[in-house]
Amino acid sequence: MAGSSFSRALSGLAGALLGTRLPSEVRTTLALEPGERLLSHARTTDGGGYAVATTLALHLPGGQRLPWHLVDKATWDENGLTVVMTDGETHAVALPEPGLLPETIRERVTSSIVASRHVTLDARGGVRLVARRVPDSDQPRWDFAFDPGLDADDPGLRALAEQALEEVRRSLGV
Repeated sequence: MAGSSFSRALSGLAGALLGTRLPSEVRTTLALEPGERLLSHARTTDGGGYAVATTLALHLPGGQRLPWHLVDKATWDENGLTVVMTDGETHAVALPEPGLLPETIRERVTSSIVASRHVTLDARGGVRLVARRVPDSDQPRWDFAFDPGLDADDPGLRALAEQALEEVRRSLGV
């Protein structure tokens, strides 16, 4: 009896420190790639779904898979998690108890960044050039994040950004 009480107490402590296990029915619905491992998760408020961080992506309810190298930023507030992708697409998920998910997302997004430089393009502003690691590739993916108010589709600004990218690549040897 004392042994089983000790086991339950130890299990409860581990659960409090490490979080609860992801239900197997949720795990089986994730579209995991070979070698992709689960890191952390949190229950969402939308029908008992889960947000799951893995070594390669953030998986959201409904089968949405957000690879880390395509995540520009993630923020948390009283409403939950908001993820902005490098193409500007936004995903929001209500997370009443985020657990270790915010720290995991921050670590994964940060670790995907090889280099980040802000370059002034003209008097109106500049562009942030970000190189990100892409799984199974030796070449980083470069993204342009233009300053607010600049038109990313302006051919003149795009040409200046491309020129700045070449200079940054040359200086970094990337």
